[in-house]
Amino acid sequence: RVDALHRLEDRGTRVVNSPRTIERTVDKLWTSALLEQCGIPTPETVVCDDVEEAFAAYRTLGDVIVKPLFGSMGLGMVRVSDEEMAYRVFRTIEQIRGVYYLQRTVDHEGSDIRAFVLGGRVIAAIERRAPGWRTNLARGGTARTIALPDPLAVLAVRAASAVGADYAGVDLLTSRDGKTYVLEVNGIPGWRGLQEATGLDVAGRLMDHLAALL
Repeated sequence: RVDALHRLEDRGTRVVNSPRTIERTVDKLWTSALLEQCGIPTPETVVCDDVEEAFAAYRTLGDVIVKPLFGSMGLGMVRVSDEEMAYRVFRTIEQIRGVYYLQRTVDHEGSDIRAFVLGGRVIAAIERRAPGWRTNLARGGTARTIALPDPLAVLAVRAASAVGADYAGVDLLTSRDGKTYVLEVNGIPGWRGLQEATGLDVAGRLMDHLAALL
């Protein structure tokens, strides 16, 4: 499908988001590298393809979230906070010849923010809350609409710009000590939960944006 988008773009069709943006955002390593390059705060991250390097990274970082390099909706994410769990998770990834993507766990209050960025500004934001460390709506989290403070809105717009996205779902997490991190920039974000919580016609706003580009 992304190849088809590349071909359409090559033939002069305006594609939103661009296939290059989609490639950047479905690859967590690429996203993390672009955010770091732009000076956007993200949790400390290590990516490697060797099991011993993964163990070394875990021992350095301590409590970590292990994520699939390609994935969404919180699927496949595992929190690793002890050696036994690390052994099971890392050996499993080794068996499938996978890539190890480890992020230092951020101690937080049980909620994060999904900001929906369109055309260089945040058009809606929700707070997602869950009893555990994983707040994805697809994994059982709940959502409520919020007015995003200006500094966080600026951060979300910067994150979307870093990957070249016309529209994006930007996940923000504030730690207990008050520092905010960008966890993810989704270039093909679902918006059902956001629309239900905010009442915003997201599809309509997106179509208005597309019409203005043509």
